[in-house]
Amino acid sequence: MTASADVEPRTLSRGSMAIAAFSTVVEWYDFTLYLYFATVLSRVFVGSGEGSLAAILAGFAVAYLLRPLGAVVFGHIGDRFGRRRAMLLSVAVMTAAMLATALLPTHAQIGPAAAWMLLALRCVMSFSVGGEYVGVVAYLLEGAPPERRGLITSSASAASEIGALLAAGVSALTVHWLSPADLDAWGWRIPFFVGAALAGSVWIARSAMHESPDFERQRALGSTPAQPLRYALAHHRAGIFRGFAISALGSITYYVGITYVPSFLTSTGAFAEGASLWLSTIAAVVVILVTPLAGALSDRWGRRPVLTALGVGSAVLPIVLFALMASGSGAQALLGAVVLAGLAGGVSAVGAVATAEQFPGEGRLTGLALGATTATAVFGGLTPYLAHVLTERSGWAMAPGAMIGVVAIVVLPVLMTLKAPATASDGRLRAAALD
Repeated sequence: MTASADVEPRTLSRGSMAIAAFSTVVEWYDFTLYLYFATVLSRVFVGSGEGSLAAILAGFAVAYLLRPLGAVVFGHIGDRFGRRRAMLLSVAVMTAAMLATALLPTHAQIGPAAAWMLLALRCVMSFSVGGEYVGVVAYLLEGAPPERRGLITSSASAASEIGALLAAGVSALTVHWLSPADLDAWGWRIPFFVGAALAGSVWIARSAMHESPDFERQRALGSTPAQPLRYALAHHRAGIFRGFAISALGSITYYVGITYVPSFLTSTGAFAEGASLWLSTIAAVVVILVTPLAGALSDRWGRRPVLTALGVGSAVLPIVLFALMASGSGAQALLGAVVLAGLAGGVSAVGAVATAEQFPGEGRLTGLALGATTATAVFGGLTPYLAHVLTERSGWAMAPGAMIGVVAIVVLPVLMTLKAPATASDGRLRAAALD
């Protein structure tokens, strides 16, 4: 390794930052579409029998377990060969998976094999999304001015929610415009074709992005880890633990508190499919508004106090909010969904920058993969299915809110004791020691 003076990392151009931030629109359109369209997909790929929705949600949970593997693979590429290369590869895989999903045969055409084919493609999608998260968050953090990292990194969460909003809106419009027969026969393909076109456009846009300045610094100093996984396990254990805790809360608030809500409202009989999707669309708008505010507040007040306040809210409020949504009253359901979405959006916004700051530039993507992405697989992929099963078997509509509250209580001590962000010099020293 070359012993040289520090190479000061520059900030990225606005164009590269905008492409990175807003390309997450496609990432979360593609991925959350599956949950927003879960009741439709259950009929199309499993059949209309009892337990079909549970089978679709179980498939989501199984597929989500591939997300950490994708994060580690793409994280290795990003830590070893560059953030830009990893981000181009992940969106290419996503484009292919979305297009293939739109072309799948249905249960009516080939029977149970249709559901297995859908599951296989969801696994591919989950694998690619794992690489998306670690790449985009690291890229934005490394390219932003230090005093604006919370706001800029949170823009990825805001853009993600625009993608989720788009998924909810396209789903709602498709359900509204088509008859049930046409929807099940061919209309369900429309949102997936839209997603494939969006993902392809992002690949084209990303080809014009510059490389992360922090990765350029590593290459100039010769501090890029030769074995990112080994390096992260040797030197980032504390950061991995803290990242896991932060992401556990962010994942369960998002996936149970936002993306599971349409299925919850439909399965409990509180709302019809179309109405529940429109309610989720409103909640998504709230998240878009809350996210940059939470990110900016974390720049002003610090990550720890903002995350702690959000953690307390997540421990206290969700049970009441799910009770409101199950009440059958439109106004109460709207209030519950909006407040829950605000909590989830705030945790996601501040959690994104806080988890990335637990690692220096060297090995950052792999550290995020082992900590944040693993937590998301457990508390994001599994929890919608568990929430559905608990609600059906117990008959207690507040069970999903209780799940969020328990996780928040367990995670709060970690949030209250967060350390200062890791620095680039930490990574250089560790890389030297490992080499």
